[in-house]
Amino acid sequence: MRLTLEYGLPFITVALTYRGKQIEALHVLVDTGSARTTFAADVVAQIGLIPEPEDALLTVRGVGGAEIVFTRLVDRVQVGRRAVEQFEVEIGGMDYGFEINGILGMDFLTHTGAIINLHQLQLEFPDVES
Repeated sequence: MRLTLEYGLPFITVALTYRGKQIEALHVLVDTGSARTTFAADVVAQIGLIPEPEDALLTVRGVGGAEIVFTRLVDRVQVGRRAVEQFEVEIGGMDYGFEINGILGMDFLTHTGAIINLHQLQLEFPDVES
């Protein structure tokens, strides 16, 4: 799948399915420096993925500072033709001063064996035919 460079960073589109409803999240950062995959709360709220009273809130820290998130098991996370079913993601505010609707983290990248081809600006998966 084609990567686009925005702000000098690699972005991709990710399809997310929750309780049978699907959304395409544009402007998702491919980030090998992030352990977990995270989506912006305002984007996933469109498919009913909102905080529930029993959700535990977590503080995550990164180069950009600290953020409060909750986690949720979703039906599917899909990039191009590569999908992972029953995948846990984080949901947070993601207010970083530029357009970003999610972070595709190392949990998804390693689980799928993703190959980041910067020469051709492609995110490839070895077990899926092109």
